[in-house]
Amino acid sequence: MKKMKPNSVAIFHPAPTYPKSGDGTMPYKQDADILWLSGIVQEKTYVVLYPDNPDKSMREVLVLLRPNDLMEKWVGHKLRKEEATAISGIMNVQWLDGMDVLLQVMMNSADVVYLNTNEHNRLDTELPRIDLLFVDEFREKYPIHKYERAARIMKELRCIKTKEEIAVVQKAVDITHKALNRVLQFIKPGVTEYEIEAEVTHEFLRNRATGHAYEPIIASGDRARVLHYIDNNMPCKSGELLLMDFGAEYGNYNADMTRTVPVNGKFTKRQKEVYNACLAVHNYCKNILKPGINLQDYIKKMGDEMTQQQLKLGLISKNDVKNEDPSNPAYKKYMYHGVTHFLGLVVHDVGSYTDKVQEGMLFTVEPGIYIEEEKMGIRIENNIWITKNGHQDLFKGIPITAEEIEAAMTHKK
Repeated sequence: MKKMKPNSVAIFHPAPTYPKSGDGTMPYKQDADILWLSGIVQEKTYVVLYPDNPDKSMREVLVLLRPNDLMEKWVGHKLRKEEATAISGIMNVQWLDGMDVLLQVMMNSADVVYLNTNEHNRLDTELPRIDLLFVDEFREKYPIHKYERAARIMKELRCIKTKEEIAVVQKAVDITHKALNRVLQFIKPGVTEYEIEAEVTHEFLRNRATGHAYEPIIASGDRARVLHYIDNNMPCKSGELLLMDFGAEYGNYNADMTRTVPVNGKFTKRQKEVYNACLAVHNYCKNILKPGINLQDYIKKMGDEMTQQQLKLGLISKNDVKNEDPSNPAYKKYMYHGVTHFLGLVVHDVGSYTDKVQEGMLFTVEPGIYIEEEKMGIRIENNIWITKNGHQDLFKGIPITAEEIEAAMTHKK
């Protein structure tokens, strides 16, 4: 509210309920901005902010679907006003069927309107979008107000995580750790990728995770080179590496972890060489990811370190580096994805990649090396919270070195 222009109102709309075929619906996932502002998961929930409203009781309003007995017989309990206030801290709770009148009164007084849309850099803009439909309908109804983008403010706010948010993320990380420990005891030649996924899912749910933060990647052998491999339907063979990229969702916050392990419990000499090179880049990135560094400079430094490691591995030559296209460095043949993204209520959370790193930001660090000629893919990923003078690795203590992974797999029950 402090960042809004004078005499302005901000209206935040919920995520829709998406249909399946027939009359079924997808499990409901609330809009991240509504979650951040209110903590309310229930569908058809709006947040309305009008900080300069002369009526102080109308400066923060939460709008809910009105519950009724018949609806609750089908879909279960819906929030009452006092329950919503206890969750959100918003004292003024109104019912959705009165929202048009509520907004009409506010709009007759306000000069500026903040409306919210999904401005994620990687958003698929070809799909029909409910957020833009809401904007179009609202602007048609009130065409001569001044309009602003709420997403600009929300991106700035949401990319800084409080210690309370990190406590929830840490719980998601701890559950993810338990799942890793479980599968390290389970993995052996002959098991299938989907069996490993089932073990992860079991451990998530028995520890009260909401579920997976994203579709898990359980990729053995050459399939590990496919960054978003989710078929998870092949057997794991002795001598192969197994790349596992999974994370728990807990309290609407997400963990995001990748570990690469030997199916038979023992790295070959070459596998360990490549693994240690990837780990060296991982540790280097963590060491330089501190307040004040520009993210573009950070990415450039990561590329320089990855180049040195690939030279040592014999993947690229000095001549390759000398003649490389600066816009497509030689190392990208063997690492073709970004090394870091924001994390939080969304796995690829909002944040600017052109600004300096600030205290409170939460990042992944996930370098990888993918070698087509050797049918090998390795990625190592932890989650890093930026502190005043450095960072806190939320995955600290979880097996990450080749020796720690081999030891964890040796002590099978």
